[in-house]
Amino acid sequence: MKKSNIALATAVSTLLMAGTMISTPAVAADKEKCYGVVKAGQNDCATASSSCAGTAKKDAQSDAFVVVPKGLCEKLAGGSTSAS
Repeated sequence: MKKSNIALATAVSTLLMAGTMISTPAVAADKEKCYGVVKAGQNDCATASSSCAGTAKKDAQSDAFVVVPKGLCEKLAGGSTSAS
């Protein structure tokens, strides 16, 4: 591949990544972490007792969360926006 093609590909990739990073906060602003409602093995991220997503050991584990639309968590039975 020519050096000019590599430079162009790098520039395009950088622009695409920048566009993604700019739009991410807007998406995240309307979401929230909801603790205590996750089924075993369905959590979105690490917990105090596990190192990665999908490793919650039991249903409704209090430190495991799932990302939901803002305002929904409080409507879910057992849902909380903070780990207990």
